[in-house]
Amino acid sequence: MQKTREDLANLQPHYPDMINEVIDLTDHSRNMIFNMSIEEATKRVASGDVESIREIEGHFAIMARHNHIIRMARSLQFPMRYFIVKKVAGPALLIADRIDQIREWLDDQGFGDQFHPSYTRMVPAHHLTEIALVGCPDPNPVCTRFFNPARNVNDSNYAENYIAELSVGISKWLDTIPVHEPIGVMFSGGIDSGAVFLATHHVMKNRGMNLARLKAFTLSIDGKGNDAKQAHEFLANLDMELFHEVIEAPASWVNLQNAVKTIEDYKPLDIQSGAMTIALCRGIRERYPDFTYLIDGDGGDENMKDYPIEENPELTIKSVLSNQMLYQEGWGVDAIKHSLTFSGGLSRACTRGYAPMQKYGFKGFSPFMLPNVIEVAEGIPFIDLTDWDHEKLYALKGQVVASGIEAVTGMHMPIFEKCRFQDGAAHERVFGNSPAPYRKAFSIAFDC
Repeated sequence: MQKTREDLANLQPHYPDMINEVIDLTDHSRNMIFNMSIEEATKRVASGDVESIREIEGHFAIMARHNHIIRMARSLQFPMRYFIVKKVAGPALLIADRIDQIREWLDDQGFGDQFHPSYTRMVPAHHLTEIALVGCPDPNPVCTRFFNPARNVNDSNYAENYIAELSVGISKWLDTIPVHEPIGVMFSGGIDSGAVFLATHHVMKNRGMNLARLKAFTLSIDGKGNDAKQAHEFLANLDMELFHEVIEAPASWVNLQNAVKTIEDYKPLDIQSGAMTIALCRGIRERYPDFTYLIDGDGGDENMKDYPIEENPELTIKSVLSNQMLYQEGWGVDAIKHSLTFSGGLSRACTRGYAPMQKYGFKGFSPFMLPNVIEVAEGIPFIDLTDWDHEKLYALKGQVVASGIEAVTGMHMPIFEKCRFQDGAAHERVFGNSPAPYRKAFSIAFDC
């Protein structure tokens, strides 16, 4: 039977000798909280008050303890995993950013025989996850939503509101960066990276920041992809070519086994995209050894529900438009299809961007993943605007974003045909779409 929050709270009197050992390996410095200290945010997570947790602005992954209950909460950009370690004295909770961190700790402490990647668990984004360590049987987590945006409620200003909120998030992020540090945009010339670049440029200009700090990095594999040409055309239309840098990378940098090991997953589209991010991050790092801050457009497709429904036999336009944050969270924590090991949707796929940037020492920022930005997107009246028509849905993203950019920045944004990162950076899609090689690579990476 599924435990409730009340069940967890009532466990303490019945387990006076329970063990509350927690090993936290997460990188606390990665948190980007804009409106309060990390100490205040941690207190809010410890309290278990989901309305209070929702007030935390920015990107975060926080663990806190309240008496016998361990509480964990994360926003969309940062992964957070945990593992129950079986000790003689009782269970211990091991928390980490990555699966390989968990494995390494278990090996070092003599518990390596307990490891299997399927035994690790991902904290689902936008939920408070609560665990009481009470011995055998293993505690079952309770997940309570702390981010619950209303759907289909925005008025006619949704386009402007969307980009305005994106710009607010970017401005708050810029406040956290030293004034001498350069800012790199991972830029393909597509709608999402284009909006992020123009919004960042607009904010920096309005705030009197040095625009020479800003760069737009575009990946080109063996000089064959279309993104470099598209990105140049995008910027040329706005007389902004001076910001552009093409990162040339050889095809040998795009390796399936390396991508799977880095991203710690086996979903073909996410591994393909992540492999390109690995190559781009490597190229930037080799050119600029001291570069730190990158911003990207990841999450924009999910916000605007802009994926080809026909490519996924599990989806219909009814399911896409009728389910809250389907692309961000998958089918939901209570669904049979929800993976305890990986979570769902972008809550799972966030590692395609986070892990490559972490690997090469960058501090990345995905403003489209901010809850405040997602909230505006969820409020867009998609059903009324599309009348359940696929083509209208696919065209809507460009219309909304371009309109919002013009309203906020005054710039007329070029719109090109949709192209995935893995298709635009290279001549042809790497690794193919059959799931078998990806699962095999994952098994090899973790000896399972």
